[in-house]
Amino acid sequence: MLKDYLLENWALILILLAFMISLKETVFLDRTTVKRMYILIFAIFLLSVVVFTEFYLADSGEYIKLRSVLMAIRYSATPFILALVIYALIRKYPWYVFIPAIVHAAVNFISIFTGIVFSISDDGVFHRGPLGFLPYIMVGIYCVFLIYILIKRSNKRVMEIIPIAFLGFSFASGLILPFVYGKDYSRIFCTTIAIALYVYYVFLILQMTKMDSLTGLLNRYAYYADIENDSGNITAIISADMNGLKRVNDDEGHTAGDEALITLATCIMRALRGRQSAYRVGGDEFIIICRRTSQDEVAQIVEGIQKNVSETRYSCSIGYSHNTDGAKSVDDLLKEADEMMYAEKARYYSNSGKDRRRR
Repeated sequence: MLKDYLLENWALILILLAFMISLKETVFLDRTTVKRMYILIFAIFLLSVVVFTEFYLADSGEYIKLRSVLMAIRYSATPFILALVIYALIRKYPWYVFIPAIVHAAVNFISIFTGIVFSISDDGVFHRGPLGFLPYIMVGIYCVFLIYILIKRSNKRVMEIIPIAFLGFSFASGLILPFVYGKDYSRIFCTTIAIALYVYYVFLILQMTKMDSLTGLLNRYAYYADIENDSGNITAIISADMNGLKRVNDDEGHTAGDEALITLATCIMRALRGRQSAYRVGGDEFIIICRRTSQDEVAQIVEGIQKNVSETRYSCSIGYSHNTDGAKSVDDLLKEADEMMYAEKARYYSNSGKDRRRR
């Protein structure tokens, strides 16, 4: 039996081992996320054991009751794994994401005695109950919610959407292919999930090398790469700088200063559309690259940022430049945007009477 399990799941075991080694070596994920990832890996491994054992018993035609328990575990495990994916990948996501999976598991175990979801007759034949499609519905709901959350919290750049779409496609295959290939697909389901998660993890780590760890915006290196590789599509640049960050750091501490920067980054992201990218390029310096964006749209983005910031206790200065006639280089755009931003910052300190220097 062990030999058969290893032969059937050797690819899965190798992927999970590679996943564990990668987690051990990464420096981009916090300790809590890594622990949750390890739990996720262990859960996938256990599910593979349950699936193998269930089908092994099905082939033997014995242990009907044990098969029913294993089937209840298998039907319950996939929503739990998806909930765990959300809990592991989405920072600070609340624990109650597991509640629907818990309720669903209870229904599956009740089905062992009632047949409401499934039943196995004395001759070993599987029967779908009145709620027979509930496991697929639950998986579908969790899949849609996972993809929605990942897209919502991304910078909505193509290179971020592609791995999210890949992850969604992989999970969606678990909803469609069982109706095409029957129970045979269940034998490769765990391997499919492991590959999808590992590939997404690799993309996530690659993206983190381009991300600012504090604010979640793109970093300085990503900015230089984008203006180098995509200069032909850049029609405007917006430059933003927080006012009074030194005062916040001096009076309230650097933790409060970090919170101020996170708040400003959030205000910026809320004002952007699909063709703009935001970068933190210095301590309190932010740049927004606008691709194929009209001058009116740029003005609306600036107004949106100003409105969002006005609803907080903080302030920032903003400047922008638009390539109206197509004759300006990216350097020219940045220079003009910075000049406007510094002029606004000078007016702010002049009107407020505040000292820009560290106290």
